[in-house]
Amino acid sequence: MTIDIQALETALVSGDRRGLAKALTLIESRRADHRLLAGKLLSALYPRTGRATRIGITGSPGVGKSTFIEAMGRFFLDQGHKLAVLAIDPSSPRSHGSILGDKTRMEELSVDPRCFIRPSPSGLSLGGVARRTRECVLLCEAAGYDTIIIETVGVGQSETLVCSMVDAFLFLQLPNAGDQLQGIKKGILELADLVVVTKADGAFEQAARRALVDHEMALHYMQPDPDRMPVRVMLCSALEKKGLREVYDTLLGNLQTLQADGRLQKRRQAQREEWFESELQGQLMDLLWQDRSFKKDIQKLKGKVAQGIMSPTEAAQQVIAGVDLKRG
Repeated sequence: MTIDIQALETALVSGDRRGLAKALTLIESRRADHRLLAGKLLSALYPRTGRATRIGITGSPGVGKSTFIEAMGRFFLDQGHKLAVLAIDPSSPRSHGSILGDKTRMEELSVDPRCFIRPSPSGLSLGGVARRTRECVLLCEAAGYDTIIIETVGVGQSETLVCSMVDAFLFLQLPNAGDQLQGIKKGILELADLVVVTKADGAFEQAARRALVDHEMALHYMQPDPDRMPVRVMLCSALEKKGLREVYDTLLGNLQTLQADGRLQKRRQAQREEWFESELQGQLMDLLWQDRSFKKDIQKLKGKVAQGIMSPTEAAQQVIAGVDLKRG
């Protein structure tokens, strides 16, 4: 089926949700011809991007990310925002399949015309996000969404890549997550712009307050980043709608300060540079894997590594040497 890029661009810019969904599907496709079309679409839409607030949300399984996003998203909508949620679901390491059930967990947002929810599989990408998440953000911005929330997989300390594509990074914590010494060990805590202790209601309220104190103590032992606002720890109950206003005001207030003194622009510039390097590496690897002789050599070396005949380091060095010889 032929894809009309100009018609797709027109539909997306006009706010057509089906147009946006089709564009996102094109962006996520791995077909070579689709990648070329996706590049043309992004180039056409790029001048319309960069005006939205980008928020990343992570936390371990069970912390209530979807429930928090549902409540926080409703609050953003009530303040007049137009919201897009990019929810990354973990892919099976065996089948590479994903459940993609975030729309069922965000019942109110999924039926609100001011909100667009897009679940995507993480695939083979590390860092809690999908490979094309950055491009998806740009498409949502071009479609007129002024607030983009990225919900990461939620698998642990590897979820740091999302930091390189958002303006604010929220780390959700359970009330019984542990004392301040355990908090210090979490490398992800160093990257957070805001720590939110969830489920601060009912029988968990006292535990949540203790967790808040523990995390504030942990942050005292960490070196502050001059390019970021001081990290705050806050309480929130998505079920009772408590703490949402405080989180909203803190997020928007911090971003206004960073925008005013140029730190937000500096952060986005660094993110674009990192994105370029990451995309270059990805496209080079894709190009190499299209070479049949390269794939054949890789399989031979992989067999030697598996049998213990050759070290992984030596095998990788031989691959690089082969690539260099082909260049010469």
